[in-house]
Amino acid sequence: MSSGLQRRRGAARTDSDNGSVLSRHGSSASNVPEQHSGSGSVALVDPSDGHRVAYDPRDLGERDESDANPRLTLMEEILLLGLKDRQGYLSFWNDNISYTLRGCILLELAFRGRIGTARGADQRRFDAADRVIQVRNTKPTGEVLLDETLRLIRSASPAGIADWIDMLSGETWNVSRFNMQLRQVRERLAKGLVDKGVLRTEKRNFLLFDMPTHPVADAAPKDAVMRRVLAIVARGTSVHTESFYKEEAHGAAISLRATRTVCMLCAAYSADVLENTLQHLPYENRESAFQRASNILNEFGQWPMAPDTPCGGIPPHGTIQAMAARPVGAGPKKRSTDHVAADLALAVQKEAEAHTSIDFELIAGVLNVFSRMDTLV
Repeated sequence: MSSGLQRRRGAARTDSDNGSVLSRHGSSASNVPEQHSGSGSVALVDPSDGHRVAYDPRDLGERDESDANPRLTLMEEILLLGLKDRQGYLSFWNDNISYTLRGCILLELAFRGRIGTARGADQRRFDAADRVIQVRNTKPTGEVLLDETLRLIRSASPAGIADWIDMLSGETWNVSRFNMQLRQVRERLAKGLVDKGVLRTEKRNFLLFDMPTHPVADAAPKDAVMRRVLAIVARGTSVHTESFYKEEAHGAAISLRATRTVCMLCAAYSADVLENTLQHLPYENRESAFQRASNILNEFGQWPMAPDTPCGGIPPHGTIQAMAARPVGAGPKKRSTDHVAADLALAVQKEAEAHTSIDFELIAGVLNVFSRMDTLV
């Protein structure tokens, strides 16, 4: 029956077909009759064949959000950088990565607009890492670890950024907060990468025990992350942020590309997983790369972010937000001469101005915790 109502199905129509129908619907809404059901779905007539197509408008928003996020989360990128390609496990001597991964979860929730810092004059008294976290959007992300953390933040009493990273890591002395710890984060992230086809699962014998390992099955995603790291720390005196995530199918649509890359580099440095990426460089270049990563972490791990760069920081120097955020008694500092940090700061500043719903203050707070890892862990 060609004139009957058809539900939109992946096998029946391609995404381009559905997109063309919905775009025609959006461009000539006055000429296309609509039927609204009690469930929220909308039925419209496809002018090309006369069929009626039913769709849920909420699906369009979910698709837009999925296109705005990269294939891998920030936590998965850090895990990949630390993973041995063939052996499929992390270094046994790395004590920093677990703590850093909890901070990356907060960063990823901030990128998606789910959490932010509490507003109010009383919050200005605290350092960036001590600002209280609040839930701003309870919509599930589709990522299990992110949604679990979002539920914990919603159900718990208010706490600061550093306190939340401690609680999620199990590094708290508060007995009543022990149930806030996220368990088996690395293994769950690895299994998620297996589901995405990036890793595979094998069993290896360690002395008397057989343990699951996750060697790399598809090297392309890890290579892409490593290229972004090298583009910042090991190449010249400038960086082109437009090239970030260009390998993604929806690379141009991904939001916060520069901000995500800065946070990835800072997290990789604090998690002590940069060595795998830089091991092929000569000793002098490798030391220079580590120093640049440290400088970038120090620049962006404060609020306002990167205040010593030529762009004036995030938020820009002289704005009401910057004056309110700057600690009392802070004097002028020497301008940064690192052109790469300046390029990154300018790109992040533009993203902050374009995405006003994203809380960059929370991002700065997490990076501030990363910058103090040597004294915390």
